[in-house]
Amino acid sequence: MLNKLEKAQQQWGGYSEVIDYWLTLRQELLVEYSKVAGLSGSNKNCLPTEQALNRFCESLVDYISAGHFKIYDMVMARWKSTGFSSNSEIDALYARIVETTEPLLTFNDKYSDFTLNEDNFTGFDNDISRVGEIMELRFEQEDMLIQLIADSLAIPPGA
Repeated sequence: MLNKLEKAQQQWGGYSEVIDYWLTLRQELLVEYSKVAGLSGSNKNCLPTEQALNRFCESLVDYISAGHFKIYDMVMARWKSTGFSSNSEIDALYARIVETTEPLLTFNDKYSDFTLNEDNFTGFDNDISRVGEIMELRFEQEDMLIQLIADSLAIPPGA
């Protein structure tokens, strides 16, 4: 995921403040994810601390919230100011992004303010692995959306 982020940053970095902000939030989320996922394992001594798990959950919710309530609104406002509007391809991508939200929030609900210990750590590996898969799917969809946004903003309205 970090390699894909670097590629996205190289491709779209500096293109738009909105996109730069989005990619910065993604990087922060991936850093926190790697701290938590990299520590997990079948050995309870390798489990992340409550503090690390809470930081990841906070980053996850911040990322999701920023996407739904800030980034997408900023993109739509920018489009409106240039005469563009959403289309069926963009709407379908956004719908696929939204589908990833519930399982990520379910993880947050389960593990925020949670202390992993020898009695409750058994499902964590599977859960954090699944979250990684969902995040990767979400990032792929977001990258496609970023490409559509960049393409649409590169063409003057009415051209």
